[in-house]
Formats: sequence, structure tokens, C-alpha cells
Amino acid sequence: MLSRRNTIQVMIGHVPVGGGLYGSTVAPVLVQSMTNTDTADAAATIAQVYELWQAGSEVVRITVNSAEAAAQVATIRQGLDALGCNVPLVGDFHYNGHKLLQAYPDCAQALAKYRINPGNVGKGSKRDEQFAAMIETAIHYKKAVRIGVNWGSLDQAKMAQMMDDNGKLADPLPADALMREALIQSALESAQQAVDLGLNANQIIISCKVSNVQDLVLVYQALAARCEYPLHLGLTEAGMGSKGVVASTAALAILLQQGIGDTIRVSLTPEPSESRTKEVVVAQEILQTMGIRSFTPLVTACPGCGRTTSTYFQELALQIQTWLRQQMPVWRAQFPGVETLSVAVMGCVVNGPGESKLANIGISLPGTGEVPVAPVFVDGEKTVTLKGDHIAEEFQQLVNDYVHTHYAEGGKLRAAKSNVIPIVSI
Repeated sequence: MLSRRNTIQVMIGHVPVGGGLYGSTVAPVLVQSMTNTDTADAAATIAQVYELWQAGSEVVRITVNSAEAAAQVATIRQGLDALGCNVPLVGDFHYNGHKLLQAYPDCAQALAKYRINPGNVGKGSKRDEQFAAMIETAIHYKKAVRIGVNWGSLDQAKMAQMMDDNGKLADPLPADALMREALIQSALESAQQAVDLGLNANQIIISCKVSNVQDLVLVYQALAARCEYPLHLGLTEAGMGSKGVVASTAALAILLQQGIGDTIRVSLTPEPSESRTKEVVVAQEILQTMGIRSFTPLVTACPGCGRTTSTYFQELALQIQTWLRQQMPVWRAQFPGVETLSVAVMGCVVNGPGESKLANIGISLPGTGEVPVAPVFVDGEKTVTLKGDHIAEEFQQLVNDYVHTHYAEGGKLRAAKSNVIPIVSI
């Protein structure tokens, strides 16, 4: 049984984050994403936020980097509300956030959270003034704030001072350990500064993002031990393709297994023409394969071998998995619990029947040289054998029938077989 770290609970709009302290209930680990549209283009940003929300992003961050962008935030919020999309919006501010929030009160009001990076909110004496201006706006509008430190934009004055102090020690910290400590101190000191200015502790979320897996794990382990704030996890600049997926999964899985993390983002670099929603899918699959949350029915399929020289089972597995995910925006409301459905598409008789019996519904396709029939198992019992040229269509219909029969609201509701691990707070 996994245990979650107890935190102060923070509300991002209507969505709770963290919890477990002071009587609050621990909220699920949330999936977050970020747009890559020009926020000044309201129509494009509305479309992408809506797409990310439909894919399952529970919080969406947008860039607010110019007067033109800030001027469109309220319009974006209104457009999303008109579509029935109530996903909280987070404003990503750098350098000029204090000016934009003051100049565009509609923007300040429309956002559910402000992301402030202490490393680039200002320099010298102006830093404190500009940081204070943003915090005062958050206090005025009762908004959450993420103190988001990034090692690519760490406060250079602070780092220089820490390096000088470290050099005077009899046993100085190695450079990498000093960098990690600088990140942690920057986040915690900024959070304390916000509290001293009057921001409630239950309005603060912290992140300290780096692009190295081991550094990320060490930073967040230390943060978890040194504060009660909810933590947003993410490996920054994770990269493209399998490298980004693997690196993010490696880092996040270690921390989630230890109960650390209240929101997560998988920061993938999209391939040309690739949907931004891929990072949402990966984040969901990390949580679901770890048994922390369920988002969509998942398909179990064998990797293939010399017994499965045909690609038919691969094509069917992909078809079913894609179809299941496409159904979820509608199914989520109509069929409570359907996200825990398990489906198996297997390629031969070695493991096929056994895996199919373990799933809610599974099919064991014929391997090379096997009899050209495909038995289907429902809740462990063989119910029908498919054959001929329309096995894929017939199996998809059987899955659809299973969903309507077993998950229809007010109908024969059942608890699907699920590997979801109960979460308790510590």
C-alpha cells in the first residue's frame, strides 16, 4: 500500500491539491500540462486548452509574457467556460509579471494560480519589490501561487553568495550538492517571504525543476522533508520521444513511490505535428501503471515473438487502445468506473488464454500455425470463439457491449478487476 506525504491543502480554483494536514483529505495526484500556443491568439489557446482538458489534464498552464497575452486571458477563460471546460488556468510569469498583473486586473482575476520563478522576477533591490507586487495581487484576488524554481534560471546573486560561503568551509559541498541546496533554499525562502507579506500558507505550491533524474529525486526528497507545502513534480526539458518519456518516468516513479508529489507534468518536446496531449497521456499512464489512479481502460498485449509472425494482434491492440481512449470523454460521464476496465489482446496460445482470463475481457488470437480461431474470455470465462475476417470489429463490439452492460449508471454496476493501490496519508 502506497502512502502519500501529508501537506497543507491548496485550492487551484475549484481543484484541491495535496492535503492530509489540519483536517483536510488527501487529494489525488493531479495531471498538469501547458500550452505552447501564443496566448495572444485566444482562439488557438482556447482550442489547445480544451484539447488538453479532454485528454485528461486537470490543470493547464498558459504563458503570460506580454501585454497582448495578458489582455486575452479573460477572453480565454470565458471561451472555455462557454465550452463547459472548467479546467483551472495557471499563468506562467517571468520578468514582467508584476506589471502585467497590475495592468490587467481581468487577467489576474481569470487565472486560478500564478507561477512565479524567484530567479527571474527581478534583480537587486527591485527583486523584492516586484515579487511583493505579485504576491499582493495573489492576496487581493485570493489566488494560489506556485513558487517555481528552475535550475536554468536560478537566482545568480544567491548562487554566487552561496558559492563564496561554501568556499570558506573546511569541508565544502560538491558543486552539484551546492546547486541542489541553492534550489531548495530559493524555493523555501521565497515561500516564507510570501507568507511574511500576508499570503496564506494554503495558497502556496512549490516546485524545483532540474533536467537530471538523480538531482531531481534528491531535491524533492529534501523538499518533502523540509516543508509542508504541496509539491509539483516535473523533470524540466525532459526531451523528445522515448528519451523524454523514459527520463520523466524514471524520476517521477521514484518520488511517487515514496509518496512525494501532488501534481505532475511530463515536459515532453513534441515531435513535428505531434499533439500536445501526448504528455498528458504519459503522465496518466505513469500514475495508472503504478496503481495510483485510473484514467482510461488499458490494454494488456504481448510483445510478440517467433510464434506471432503476423502483425494482426499488434494492429488489434493498437486499434482497441486508441478506440478506448477516444471514448473516454463520453464514457467518463456515462459509465462510472469504466476507467478501471482491463482488456487483453494476446497473440498466441502460450500466454493468451491465461492473460485473457485475468482481464475483464480478453481475446487470444491464433499464433503462427495455430488453429485460426480466437476465443474470447469475459471475467475469466470463455464466452465465444471468433473466426473469419471480422474478428477485430466483432471483438470491439463485445468490449462496447461489456461497458454498456457492466458500467451503465443505474444498471448492473460492478467493481471491475483493478490493480489500483489504495492510497493512505502519513
